Amino acid sequence: MPDHCQKLRRPLGAKMNDSYCILAGLQEPIAAAAIHDGHALRPDVEPRIALDAAERLREEDPYTAGWTALVSTRLIGVRSRFEMDLNRPREQAVYQRAEDEWGLDVWKSTLPASVVCESLVQYDAFYADAERTLRALQARWGRFIVLDLHTYSHRRNGPDAEPDDPALNPEINIGTGTMDRDRWAPVVNHVVQALAAPDAEGRERDVRENVKFRGGQFSRWVHETFPESGCSIAMEFRKSFMNEWTGVASTDQVRAIRAQLASMLSGMPRTLRQVP
Repeated sequence: MPDHCQKLRRPLGAKMNDSYCILAGLQEPIAAAAIHDGHALRPDVEPRIALDAAERLREEDPYTAGWTALVSTRLIGVRSRFEMDLNRPREQAVYQRAEDEWGLDVWKSTLPASVVCESLVQYDAFYADAERTLRALQARWGRFIVLDLHTYSHRRNGPDAEPDDPALNPEINIGTGTMDRDRWAPVVNHVVQALAAPDAEGRERDVRENVKFRGGQFSRWVHETFPESGCSIAMEFRKSFMNEWTGVASTDQVRAIRAQLASMLSGMPRTLRQVP
């Protein structure tokens, strides 16, 4: 990362730009984030990337933005994580090496410093606007919850290969590794129990904590920035609801996940009152 790219600033203006969209409804003490939903690339980035659209999509989180519509305060990434990864620390937000991103050779050649710096401008702008939005949520409700929504691949060996071991890949991984788990236990326990409960078809989901992921930079930032008032729960949905090699999802399964999330949300404000 170029040394001179240190906390670049730009007038932030509205909370919507080409890189992200933040809707601050504040109607409930809950925000939902889909910071890896985006697929677009800037004109100065697209010709430099070595991955095609399908390769990028396999590592992005399609459908998560739709799930955020369950609440009025929403933080959505519009750009691909390959342009800038909002769930990585700032110094790692622009992938530089294959080991940064599952062994993928992301770039055709070394990125110019100007491209990296512009990505960091957008990264800084997102976090500045996210802080303003969550402070408004805090001012209205005191405490608040962030649902940090993601998906993850489990067929990395190819479309016809066996899926990864389900013992190590739960249907829903709840990441609580960046929070004070004991303090926020009423919230986390409610989330796990609600998502594991039988759905409308009587099907129970495999929901476990910190098996595949423990939570990334966005949730860590929420807990560091709002240590007394903010609880961010990183939720990783295994891509068994879709074909991760084509990007095509089962409409029924996407709706079922949304319905399960809606059922979970109905009891969440009550859990906040139980936090010490």
